[in-house]
Amino acid sequence: MRALIHPSDRIFVAGHRGMAGSAILRALDAAGYGRVQQGGALLTVPRQQLDLLDAEAVSRWFEVNRPSVVVLAAAKVGGIHANASYPADFLLENLKIQNHVIEQAWRSGVRRLLFLGSSCIYPKFADQPIREESLLTGPLEPTNEWYAIAKIAGIQLCRALRLQHGFDAISLMPTNLYGPGDNYHPTNSHVMAALLRRFHQASVEAAPAVTCWGTGSPRREFLHVDDLAAAALFCLEHWDPAAEDAPRDDRGQPLQFLNVGTGMDLSIRELAELVADQCGYQGTIHWDASQPDGTPRKLLDVSRLAGLGWQASIDLAQGVRRTAALLRSQPQLLQA
Repeated sequence: MRALIHPSDRIFVAGHRGMAGSAILRALDAAGYGRVQQGGALLTVPRQQLDLLDAEAVSRWFEVNRPSVVVLAAAKVGGIHANASYPADFLLENLKIQNHVIEQAWRSGVRRLLFLGSSCIYPKFADQPIREESLLTGPLEPTNEWYAIAKIAGIQLCRALRLQHGFDAISLMPTNLYGPGDNYHPTNSHVMAALLRRFHQASVEAAPAVTCWGTGSPRREFLHVDDLAAAALFCLEHWDPAAEDAPRDDRGQPLQFLNVGTGMDLSIRELAELVADQCGYQGTIHWDASQPDGTPRKLLDVSRLAGLGWQASIDLAQGVRRTAALLRSQPQLLQA
């Protein structure tokens, strides 16, 4: 199978310090990309040197550094509390980041771009498991709609540039991520990181009880970030939406965004029990039903990506065990 990216490519990973971006950068490096002796490079730039919210700065950076491939993993992210507290920030900042990087990549002649979306783009009550065709078929989950709307705009911009200008932009919709590089902030983190933080601290302090938000009944799917990175690398190398054997939607049209997940879910209550066990916590778990649950269920249909030849390989219990061990060995990760 002919690879669509090469060791000689200059690959820009936007958001390389985030959980997803850092994992993708590690995967690219491990696979031999960015080798200077072959003319390649793995391009990264810290926020202090390039503000992706500044369109002129992004344009200048592309002119000077001339990437041939772009991975857009930069985004403003957070959990239910953060989305509810800063709706304008989530919408405006993500729209600006996406528009600036995607448009400049197209204008500067980038050959291939990968945009990372999110499973929150799908309607709150989409049929389960969620197929790619569910996009824009119903109302979003209110607790993260601002972030979701921005991500939908990014997907559609990639589609529009391919349709009008032939720009080779592809998008991946990962399910809930966890693993190295996660955000463990006490109020702005996602559910997996929040539970890991809570039960790790409870175990260290020998707390008699831990209270979790909601009823514990919603079901969620979780993907280790190293599996996402493997999927991103696979798709950069092998997924050409224009190919005859590429995944197509129900109307027979080429799909330009694909779901990434494990195809398996569990209840938040089951997840809390798993995390507690892996953190060595033996106290009582209480549930605060006055707090929001969010979407009742969110399981992705990952058959299209599986049909291309990729599947997740990190078992949830194994991944949680590894992440809990990381927190024990590096407790500074929990410093907000």
